[in-house]
Amino acid sequence: MRRQWDIFCAVVDNYGDIGVCWRLAKQLANEHDQKVRLWIDDLISFTNILPNVNPRAKQQNIQCVEICYWQQGFAEVEPAEVVIEAFACELPEKYVVAMLKKEKSPVWLNLEYLSAESWVTQYHRLPSPHPHFALTKTFFFPGFVPGSGGLLREKDFLLRQKAYDQAAERQFLHRKGLSERKNSEIRISLFCYQSAPVENFIQVLSASTVPVLLIVPQGIVADQISNLFSHTSCQSDNVINQQQLTIHIIPFMEQMDYDLLLWSCDFNFVRGEDSFVRAQWASRPFIWNIYPQQEEVHWSKLDAFLKLYTASLPEEVSSAVQAMWSCWNGKYEMNTSIWENFVAFHEPLTQHNKKWANQLLSLEDLASNLVQFAENRL
Repeated sequence: MRRQWDIFCAVVDNYGDIGVCWRLAKQLANEHDQKVRLWIDDLISFTNILPNVNPRAKQQNIQCVEICYWQQGFAEVEPAEVVIEAFACELPEKYVVAMLKKEKSPVWLNLEYLSAESWVTQYHRLPSPHPHFALTKTFFFPGFVPGSGGLLREKDFLLRQKAYDQAAERQFLHRKGLSERKNSEIRISLFCYQSAPVENFIQVLSASTVPVLLIVPQGIVADQISNLFSHTSCQSDNVINQQQLTIHIIPFMEQMDYDLLLWSCDFNFVRGEDSFVRAQWASRPFIWNIYPQQEEVHWSKLDAFLKLYTASLPEEVSSAVQAMWSCWNGKYEMNTSIWENFVAFHEPLTQHNKKWANQLLSLEDLASNLVQFAENRL
């Protein structure tokens, strides 16, 4: 049945939260034939992954989704049948009062952050009564194991991935102004927070024994990299050459193109949540830069995922992954031996990531789980 959905997204880290909400909104509208209204409080950030968004429009329709600007002075609107507050953002007070007035209470869901921690399955789908109103919110946790909400995955994802052959890759690289692969070249996509040890990593890559292409989206980290080479003659037109290393700074990509970039690289450095999940579907070796949190509570989240992800790996490969991820997230200093040891396991890691993706494919996807849960409540 076609239901009305409202998804509220408060943009915090620019791309992870809106990336997840936009993927979910598109999937609900286009694959499940739901009527979706996506409320966003930062349309300017949204333009980085969806360039045809008008950042000045209060309402616009793109790809069958109604995109609304979530202003501070929220106007009174009719609440949807299913309401999602993403990542613990708080609904406007006027909206909550309007929910209370409806004859049948909406299905109210708090779509939580992705985690591999063991408690997720215990808290997934737990109800949380409102302290003042006769409304109940349900916690919905994405996850990597049965008993969680699963991960976002489009129905046509595997078909698109299988169709991406060498000819398609060459066409994509040409369209994005990226050079074709050199002999023995290592191709890396780099998307990270500014806390990552980027300068040390560039020094390591520059001393590589084989050519390296590092592809970096425009933004704070790209600016940091450009500043490192601002007084040299090796930089021109968003391309920097330093010994064996070539750095290509590119504009942000729409989500479908970002998938193609991940499929075209040997190693993918990703951050936050959205790109982290896409790297897993890409079945390539990846390194996750987790969002740093106060009192270092993010380490529990990182360790929980590593424990799950590396469980079936041989000890030496698992150790290489854990050492690389620990360095990248600031526990130890990045150095050449850590990186080279990780790179040496490219083939077994590629095979492992294919098996890991197949394991995740056995779970129902997040959008389907949300639709089924909502339908059972309506």
